[in-house]
Amino acid sequence: MEKLLEEKFDLEHKHPSQESLRRWRSAVSLVRNRHRRFRYTANLDKRSESEQARRKIQEKLRVALYVQKAALQFIDAGNRVEYKLSQEVREADFGIDPNELASIVHGHDSRRLKFHGEVEGIARKVQVSLTDGVYLTDLPRRQKIYGFNQYVEKPPKSFWIFVWEALQDLTLIILIVCAVISIGVGIATKGWPEGIYDGLGIVLSIFLVVMVTSISDYKQSLQFRELDKEKKKIFVQVTRDGCRQKVLIYDLVVGDIVHLSIGDKVPADGIFISGYSLLIDESSLSGESEPVNISEENPFLLSGTKVQDGNGIMLVTSVGMRTEWGRLMETLNEGGEDETPLQVKLNGVATIIGKIGLTFAVLTFVVLVARFLVDKALQNKFLQWSLSDAMKLLNYFSIAVTIIVVAVPEGLPLAVTLSLAFAMKKLMNDRALVRHLSACETMGSATCICTDKTGTLTTNHMVVNKIWICEEIKVIKGNDSIDALKSMISDDVLIILLHSIFQNTSSEVVKGTDGKNTILGTPTESALLEFGLLLGGDFDGQRQKSNIVKVEPFNSVRKKMSVLVTLPTGGFRAFCKGAPEIILGMCSKVIGSHGELVYLTETWIENVMNIINGFASEALRTLCLAFKDIDDSFNNDNIPGDGYTLVAILGIKDPLRPGVKDAVEACLAAGITIRMVTGDNIYTAKAIAKECGILTDDGLAIEGPDFSSKSPEEMKKLIPKLQVMARSLPLDKHTLVKQLKDLREVVAVTGDGSNDGPALRAADIGLAMGIAGTEVAKENADVVIMDDNFTTIVNVVKWGRAVYINIQKFVQFQLTVNVVALVINFVSACISGSAPLTAVQLLWVNMIMDTLGALALATEPPNDMLMKRPTVGRGISFITRTMWRNIIGQSIYQLIILLTLQFYGKELLRLSGSDATSVLNTFLFNSFVFCQVFNEINSRDMENINVFRGMFNSWVFIVVMFCTIVFQILMVEFLGTFASTVPLSWQLWLFSILIGSISMVFAVIIKQIPVEPARNTTNSQHYYGYVALPTGPELA
Repeated sequence: MEKLLEEKFDLEHKHPSQESLRRWRSAVSLVRNRHRRFRYTANLDKRSESEQARRKIQEKLRVALYVQKAALQFIDAGNRVEYKLSQEVREADFGIDPNELASIVHGHDSRRLKFHGEVEGIARKVQVSLTDGVYLTDLPRRQKIYGFNQYVEKPPKSFWIFVWEALQDLTLIILIVCAVISIGVGIATKGWPEGIYDGLGIVLSIFLVVMVTSISDYKQSLQFRELDKEKKKIFVQVTRDGCRQKVLIYDLVVGDIVHLSIGDKVPADGIFISGYSLLIDESSLSGESEPVNISEENPFLLSGTKVQDGNGIMLVTSVGMRTEWGRLMETLNEGGEDETPLQVKLNGVATIIGKIGLTFAVLTFVVLVARFLVDKALQNKFLQWSLSDAMKLLNYFSIAVTIIVVAVPEGLPLAVTLSLAFAMKKLMNDRALVRHLSACETMGSATCICTDKTGTLTTNHMVVNKIWICEEIKVIKGNDSIDALKSMISDDVLIILLHSIFQNTSSEVVKGTDGKNTILGTPTESALLEFGLLLGGDFDGQRQKSNIVKVEPFNSVRKKMSVLVTLPTGGFRAFCKGAPEIILGMCSKVIGSHGELVYLTETWIENVMNIINGFASEALRTLCLAFKDIDDSFNNDNIPGDGYTLVAILGIKDPLRPGVKDAVEACLAAGITIRMVTGDNIYTAKAIAKECGILTDDGLAIEGPDFSSKSPEEMKKLIPKLQVMARSLPLDKHTLVKQLKDLREVVAVTGDGSNDGPALRAADIGLAMGIAGTEVAKENADVVIMDDNFTTIVNVVKWGRAVYINIQKFVQFQLTVNVVALVINFVSACISGSAPLTAVQLLWVNMIMDTLGALALATEPPNDMLMKRPTVGRGISFITRTMWRNIIGQSIYQLIILLTLQFYGKELLRLSGSDATSVLNTFLFNSFVFCQVFNEINSRDMENINVFRGMFNSWVFIVVMFCTIVFQILMVEFLGTFASTVPLSWQLWLFSILIGSISMVFAVIIKQIPVEPARNTTNSQHYYGYVALPTGPELA
């Protein structure tokens, strides 16, 4: 079985190839219900069609952006046809039609924009102030005329669609036909109402199966719908009512003033108002890889594009389906999401078992019919046929079809979806948003986590803790230390320091809706502004004194931010801040102890580096501030790159998150290697890594550029000891991920910047930060960590492992039921000429092992023991030898007991009288069901003896067990007419329960049998030094 699964049903964790997707589909040959089996698999034909549609739209956009733009240059604006303002727009007191607004941006129509008075004229016509923005009371009027920022989506499936799809099961359709014929023949032979009971029993059983299946599937769809809504929640920064605030992307209206920064997604079509170095990636729309510079000369911004660099403010002109992105969104989700590796594997298991079951069903039918014909021949009645004979043959056929129902485990692949949906819902409550189904599953197999430092291992609440200025180090604690600092430095130095903080920043101090000042920006920038305000600085006052000429925003490649401003007295001043080694290399002078400018000699540089390293070794993030005065003759095309004066070195404190150390220890105990990958100074990184337990005495810390300069062979030698990578660029992170995957590691990597996209895509699991992460990073990630907390990542690992183990439990349980049901019916048919379990009883058994079994076992919550198990790496057999041991052992026990009862039950139970056979068959059915009930409890733990641990924490399991037992009592005691059962005495009830419960004792004995570790799961050491944990009875 494992060989066939590897050949036909092996799928990559991420970005599977078209070939592998089509290969496993072609290998699935036996399916009862295609609608249900393939509900959560990608429709490759639809996906291909949507891809073609997307390319057509991109081509159309390319024409609009380039050909149309060029053509407009030859058209005289005066000769163009004037548009007419519609009555509705005029009555709403707007001065421009929505279609006119949309066409200006779509066609990049600069002439038309000028005709309307540029961005200021458009703002007047849409009745909005470029400083105060839209007023909340005005939203309904704007939405009525210009529309909502929402896209056309397919309506969700109703409950009755799921009922209809459940009824598409071919075997159920055949059984319904058989039941109808049975009712007709029954009435003819037995009369009314006795003749309808057998057929009606089958119909009622089918009705119950369909309803339970539909309810389960519908609840799953509701969970996915809720998760889908959460995935689409994007917040954008706008100015409304004169205040900066966050709003949902769906609440944007025409006229909104939107603030854009690196990594943001442009939320609607719009026109550029102001900004610096705004670079837009339009590849998602036009297919062009070259980024576009947005400025007053080229002010058009398109929805769905991404901010690659810089920042800006835009006026929203079109929303929703009036944008090209809105039209493109209609095609994006066609074809569905890729199936997960476990879903594919279990489709393979279902196919193999289904073929075996079909063979047994055919053989059972052949044997039953052959025995029936031989009996007729021996009685010389071969040519004498009656309706009762037809009824018997129909009954044999119904049993054979029902065996197929039981034997083809349609619920196996769907159990994965059920388990994943349950886990995703729970993870969302635990602040982790799973964007792709396969990520939750793959995370359980993670062998390595490459994590950021800032905000993930630390709190991301930064404060300036130390400052070196004028050759003095000051610790910043409270107002006293601030006063001491101000008294130590001259007024001129203080002014330069405040200018360096307030002029050279991408953050803002804004008034919130509550009237209080709020700092908006990154934690590092916020810490600097907060420090500047503590020093008595006036943010708005400082900004108004100078005009910003040019800005080079910070990014992870430059590791610095520069700004060029005009001075009130004439000339220019350049400010620069960033990584100490970068800024120090740009400086030629430093502010001395008395505020004088001193040349940076080698001795000075050595002293300054000692200060920086001292700050860093105390786990402080270090930052340098510098400035340069420039005369009027300067050509301001580029900000200078040298000749600066070093103002100060700041040490910013970012404390370790509570619980991180324990979470790291849990990962290490689980055989998961943790590596810190950060842009910080190597001394800062090492200090934090040691504090949280990542960096050990024999571990290696290296800088990103040093690692990337190594050859692949050298990298492979370094990786086993590599625990910290400092000063890393996004490309260094990507290189590390690729090397780890080459070593057959299952890699999870965190990222928050737009440049982290390649690493997030390349990793087996990309983890984006929900608070610090950009929209571009989130879009490329598989999981969004909503609270940016490393402990949440560990929780995702735990749930991922729970999903994998839960599916293994369910497979073990279902295969045991399959083996016993098939063998007992086949053997009984061969020996006695009849099947002990009727069609109705088999349908009930199918529901126990399929839908109810999946609910009980596939939704168990994780426990702490899961993090003490070894990781499940690549190429590991899904159905382990431990599982086969349990399946075979339980099957042998159940078959011995049930076959003994089948053939010697009357003697052993001392049954006599006309109803002895009915009582025996009912007792056999009851014992069989209770064997499954107790085996379901056995399956809760495949290795440990204590199967009750945590059972009462899983309310779903308890409810399923309770419902199964209650309905079994109803079937035996009250629904005998339909289920072919008779009421049992209390002694036989107790004996049935005893037979089932003994399987638990038998399970303890089975678990003492040693199992040789499977391929790739040897007890040898992990190459990072972790020893595989013990399995079997040792964990009891």
